[in-house]
Amino acid sequence: MQSDLPSYSGLFVGVEHPTIIVPGDYSIYANLDNAASTPAFKAVEETVHRFLLTYSSVHRGTGYKSQLSTHVFETTRKIVIQFVGGNPTDHICIYGKNATEMINRLALRFPFSAQRNVVLVSSMEHHSNDLPWRHAAAVKHIRTLPDGRMDEAHFDQLLNEFRDQVALVAVTGASNVTGYLNPIHRLAEKAHAAGAHILADCAQLAPHRSVNMRPLSDPAHLDYVVLSAHKLYAPYGTGALVGRHDTFEQGEPDHRGGGQVEFVGLDVVHWSGAPERDEAGSPNTVGAVALAAAITQLQEIGMENVARHEAELTAYLLERLPRVPGLHILGDSDPQHAAERLGVVPTYMEGISHFLVAAILGYEFNIGVRNGCFCAHPYLMSLLHVPEEEALRVRHSILADDRRDVPGLVRISFGLYNDYWEIDRLIEALQAIRSGKYHGDYIQDPRSGEYHPKARRPDYDQLFTFGGQK
Repeated sequence: MQSDLPSYSGLFVGVEHPTIIVPGDYSIYANLDNAASTPAFKAVEETVHRFLLTYSSVHRGTGYKSQLSTHVFETTRKIVIQFVGGNPTDHICIYGKNATEMINRLALRFPFSAQRNVVLVSSMEHHSNDLPWRHAAAVKHIRTLPDGRMDEAHFDQLLNEFRDQVALVAVTGASNVTGYLNPIHRLAEKAHAAGAHILADCAQLAPHRSVNMRPLSDPAHLDYVVLSAHKLYAPYGTGALVGRHDTFEQGEPDHRGGGQVEFVGLDVVHWSGAPERDEAGSPNTVGAVALAAAITQLQEIGMENVARHEAELTAYLLERLPRVPGLHILGDSDPQHAAERLGVVPTYMEGISHFLVAAILGYEFNIGVRNGCFCAHPYLMSLLHVPEEEALRVRHSILADDRRDVPGLVRISFGLYNDYWEIDRLIEALQAIRSGKYHGDYIQDPRSGEYHPKARRPDYDQLFTFGGQK
């Protein structure tokens, strides 16, 4: 039975803006691709507009606008630290362009030693929390179970096997593929008992659940957390790393330039303290303001209400997807467990390419989803039980610039503004695809794997122009 669901769509920019589909009609876009990126809060747009009226360069400027901008910029750090349950005494907030950059920065700055040079990384990670560690240290991958959950017994085994060598555990707070929530605080307690630190990639978790780093005195505390503003309803090009103050007070920065030094001579450099030491050049001040505004809006709504809203939608979706013949859900498909996971649901349709399903949903039904491997190739290969020889064939095909048969899924993911009607439209669309009741004749691009209708596609140059209104 469908329950009343609070509507938050009025808080967002553009979600009620009609968009065009292939027949030439306009309708409201149903965006079910929020695990990739999210629209902006109106509060973010309004706050940025107000800030731009007095925007100027930050740090060391003597003018009124510069001093105000500096004050606002430094205030955003406090808001971010508080949002993830840190405190300014133990933690700092460092800004970059996204969560990927922040993990790379930590990988280059983490104090590995000759003895402590192993990083335990789960096999369910986004590439952003895997590839940077391969460059910086010896990586040991934690297996996943057949249903996609992290194998905690294997984690315990690796931690015991490399107990004197593990420097860091790097795990996602929530999977961007299956929506599983990892027991990050339990893993943290085990990591600390072995003398290691822990990073929780919260890019996917933070928009949907409360994050609490906890005091450093708590054995289950998180040492480092990363966020990405474009997944937090603030798409202005900012990522944040909240981490231990003592880690970043020592060592040299990975980027070098202005704004991070106390003194420079021809043969000597004295670096600034944290966090300025790790923010070379002019920062994205507007992006930091946008992130702080989005956090403020989420806190006013209440993260418990955010989680409740998403759980309602997820349960509604999981109850209705089985109505589509031949559609399979990977991960936990039980609607009763909706509150114990994120609203990220991967699917595939028997006998129909994930590329084609996603294309028809977009071009004919005005529904945005994501298809493919979601920057988590090893995890997808495991979830789909792709044999090693088939994975090798796929790799050779990709390297030959042919992606037509690359395995993948169609991912449905919710944001705070989504509502039941979008799920109803999705189910109707999937049923139509299953029965062949779609209008277009589609051709596939071998290089990308993507399908496009043979009929006229929208002229995007006409739909958006610079210097004019459309």
